Amino acid sequence: MTTWTGDELDRIAEADELEMAPLRRDGTLRPPVPIWVVRDGDDLFVRSFRGTRGGWWRTAVATHAGHVRSGGVDKDVTFAEVPDPETNDRLDTAYRSKYGRFGGAYVDPMVAARATTLRLLPR
Repeated sequence: MTTWTGDELDRIAEADELEMAPLRRDGTLRPPVPIWVVRDGDDLFVRSFRGTRGGWWRTAVATHAGHVRSGGVDKDVTFAEVPDPETNDRLDTAYRSKYGRFGGAYVDPMVAARATTLRLLPR
């Protein structure tokens, strides 16, 4: 496993959306879907707007692998679940800060979807 470069972190964190394509069990990528991404320190995180019903999320949790594209960065990634409340508290704030301009109808479901938080680890 590698780490994100400072440039990659900045470019992805500054972008509004990230294209997420989790790897299916048969080794093929799902078609990419646009999702929101937030940064916390040197890490990038995503959540499923649809909660645990989100198709991309279910695939990502099943295989823990996929591909992302955002801000000109194109990377294979590993998905790691984030159970700790302290990180999720910071991510709630990050989602509200970055995406608050879209209103509560969009931000509130993302904050409520804490159980779907995944850390993106570059491969």
